[in-house]
Amino acid sequence: MSEGKPSAELTSQVLIQALPYIQKYKDKTIVIKYGGNAMINEELKDAVMGDIVLLSAIGIKVVLVHGGGPEITDMLRRVGKKSEFVDGLRVTDRETVDIVQMVLAGKVNKGLVDLVTRKGGRAIGLCGIDAGMLQARAADSRLGFVGEITHVDTRPIADVLEQGYIPIISTVGSDGAGNVYNINADTAASRIAGALRAESLIIMTDAPGVLREKTDPDTLISKIFVSDTLRLAKEGVLDGGMIPKVDCCKDAIRRGVNRVFIIDGRVPHSILIEIFTDAGLGTMFVGG
Repeated sequence: MSEGKPSAELTSQVLIQALPYIQKYKDKTIVIKYGGNAMINEELKDAVMGDIVLLSAIGIKVVLVHGGGPEITDMLRRVGKKSEFVDGLRVTDRETVDIVQMVLAGKVNKGLVDLVTRKGGRAIGLCGIDAGMLQARAADSRLGFVGEITHVDTRPIADVLEQGYIPIISTVGSDGAGNVYNINADTAASRIAGALRAESLIIMTDAPGVLREKTDPDTLISKIFVSDTLRLAKEGVLDGGMIPKVDCCKDAIRRGVNRVFIIDGRVPHSILIEIFTDAGLGTMFVGG
């Protein structure tokens, strides 16, 4: 056996452990919200796209929903426009939403499509404006063209899946009156997963999951029932940026998604570890 390489026995054990999960997810839909450091770090990006191609190759219907905050910020800086935020959401005037649409539906989306293709997969890039997929309205007058979703039309997604492609969706929407909206990617992924009645929603973050003690990864809570979230919030376990993510998890469960996972996108192949191993990696939310 070569030093540093897993033994044949260990490799076979991993594959055997994965088999029931592969059988469970075959022909089912998984929605993955892709963002955070895994989207910036080229090595992690390469690993994530490889995982997605693998999932698709074994018969799982993968829907990738992405944001692109750092890329938007960088483009705004290049044109001399300062980024402003209210309650963690980007203030989006008409000039900014044009840039958001250009960056998300253009550069970022097509870059991911190209990477999946180079990995041997088959992907088609979509945005929420296509065929009125994500219909939206203004969420808050202070935020300008930041949208809240009023309706999800899953037909474009279903059509792409039916033809054997991986839909890669950028989170811009429209209201049918010519207005385009910047939509939070976690929220969009949750609504899309619910509308598709997905088996699972996976939200990639820059945290291990929900921690009972915020600075101690060993206090990861591996499973949370939706009914426990209010108590955890009162105890201070859920606070800051984790609250809106957990709200998206709860919303997805209420809309018919069986399981929702918050996982650490900084760990290579975290998607595969979460869904194909007994131990998992992050925090799983279930109804009840």
